[in-house]
Order: sequence, then structure tokens, then C-alpha cells
Amino acid sequence: MESQNIRPGHLTAHQAARILGITLGGVRQLVHRGRLQRSGGTPRQPWYAADEVTALLADRPTGNVA
Repeated sequence: MESQNIRPGHLTAHQAARILGITLGGVRQLVHRGRLQRSGGTPRQPWYAADEVTALLADRPTGNVA
């Protein structure tokens, strides 16, 4: 269940996964690899900074080969 009292500028793990197009396990791997940091919440329901998630999205390759 997602937290209803999240601070502005932050995303839940579910929201971050949806934006990045990955699973919750993928979000955990990004944290484990140091590419994404928790910025609040609880150990079971972490929050992530929205600008950090959008920066990861912008850094992803598009997959288009010209």
C-alpha cells in the first residue's frame, strides 16, 4: 500500500518504478548499485526524490538506432 502522506517532490517506490518502466526489484537494484538514493519514508516504504528519478529517466538510452 502506498503512503498517502508523501512529501512534495518525492515519489514512492511504486511511482518511481512506473515512471522508469521497471519493476520494484529494478528500483531496488538501482539503489543497490548507487544510481538512486532513498530520500525519506521508511525502510519498508522508501521515498525517492522526483528530480533524481527524472534524471535517471533522461539518462536512459532511447533504443533508437539511426
